[in-house]
Amino acid sequence: MKARVLAVQGAIEFTPRVFPDDRGLFLSPFQQQAFTEARGGPLFRVAQSNHSVSRRGVVRGIHYTVTPPGTAKYVYCARGRALDIVVDIRVGSPTFGRWDAVLMDQRDHRASYLPVGVGHAFVALEDDTVMSYLLSESYVPEHELALSVLDPALGLPLTGVAEPVLSDRDRAAPTLAEAHERGLLPDHARCAQIEAAWSHPRTDHIPQPSRARMG
Repeated sequence: MKARVLAVQGAIEFTPRVFPDDRGLFLSPFQQQAFTEARGGPLFRVAQSNHSVSRRGVVRGIHYTVTPPGTAKYVYCARGRALDIVVDIRVGSPTFGRWDAVLMDQRDHRASYLPVGVGHAFVALEDDTVMSYLLSESYVPEHELALSVLDPALGLPLTGVAEPVLSDRDRAAPTLAEAHERGLLPDHARCAQIEAAWSHPRTDHIPQPSRARMG
């Protein structure tokens, strides 16, 4: 598996090796060893997996989670073709306001890791595009926020979609600048603390085995 560091700090693209034969093909979209080497730590404990199906032209995002708790994602396109986009919305991040994109299709089978606190969007480039996610936190509606994917200051790569199909919520979402003014954006340092805890989990809450009393 090859790893490529994206323009947003902490975000990583992964491209697995594909093994085709006369039956079809085999690949592994997530590999713990390759992930740990690229990120410098293990994947989060998975709390939830999501599955979405979108027709061509659907744009979902920019979505993010209030931090804390924050949510990290490992994203993979199981069918179809999509442009997966990560946006740095973490206040204080050295890459704040930048974005990067990963083309996910059935040729290269790329996946991406999105760290805690970043914004996530994708554009479905074919009908019946299936996106699968591993999440570090369970979905809680009141924790989920959105930014405008059409924000001209961000200039996200939606040029391949003539008429983006958006939900009412995403169409009404504020721009990055508006959300910053309202204090709605995650703090970079707090996001980093949450991720660091995955590599150094607390053990003080783990019950110790009882010992028989001698005498």
